[in-house]
Amino acid sequence: MTNIRKSALPKPPSLSVFIRHDLSNRIDSGELGPEDLSLQVLASHYAVSFTPLRRAINELLEMGYLTKLANRRLQVNPRRRGKAKPRIKPQSPPTPGDWDKALLMEVVDASLGRRPAYLREDSLSRKLEVGRSVMRQALSRFAGAGLIEHIPRHGWFVHPLGVEDMRAYLEIREMLEIKALRLARPSIEMADLKRIRKICAKGKKGGKLDSSIHDHIIDRSGNRYIRQFFQQYIARYYTELFYMAAPKTRVVGEMARQHLGIIDALLAGRWAQAEKLLAEHIWAQAAVLVKLLDKKKR
Repeated sequence: MTNIRKSALPKPPSLSVFIRHDLSNRIDSGELGPEDLSLQVLASHYAVSFTPLRRAINELLEMGYLTKLANRRLQVNPRRRGKAKPRIKPQSPPTPGDWDKALLMEVVDASLGRRPAYLREDSLSRKLEVGRSVMRQALSRFAGAGLIEHIPRHGWFVHPLGVEDMRAYLEIREMLEIKALRLARPSIEMADLKRIRKICAKGKKGGKLDSSIHDHIIDRSGNRYIRQFFQQYIARYYTELFYMAAPKTRVVGEMARQHLGIIDALLAGRWAQAEKLLAEHIWAQAAVLVKLLDKKKR
């Protein structure tokens, strides 16, 4: 069960910001020639649509890095050319994985509404600064995984979060995590559990919720099909929902204490107790999500 919130940080720059930074640095270091300045060449170089590219170019025109000729072609402002500044590679722009994470949050937000909602490619493309074809591919992956549904001429349909669907998911999750724990028993190291316990103890004091113990059990199970279940979009959706719900319902400390209880049982070799506590912890998340739904309806 991947900790999506943690892996999403630090937040990468938008495509237009990345392009603007990189082009301005290429201009200052004298590495950008006239042949590099057509929209087609730049779009191919950065593997982007024209939308974020035009935004970056307009900003560079305003900043004086570029000028526009009478024939509307771009040229480097002679005053900026070759300032002898060293070439600095800016922070990388979003990857398809980043877009998936951002899009997953759009699905989470939409599913918490009172009414069924539609996601639309054009508005999402503008918001996330990515081409519509890239967005369509990401939405298609979500639909293929059963997370959303494509309705021709309407958009991508997001079902409101349903309590019965949530309970059905948690039933499967409980069975697979208990099975993972039993499979992991021969390969779990006490040193690893002690390290994870220190991380979980911080959450007990109101810090960030951490899912390391779940990740560790699933990884040590050695079963790739169990791992794949927790990597697929629906599992990631419920994980992200819970990460949103825990702080808003003020149960971070309580969840951390439950994690510590599971770890302490494992450290003491009380495997049956660890299974029981793990199952109780998983089902406690149902109450947290129901509480979040109740708050959204007010």
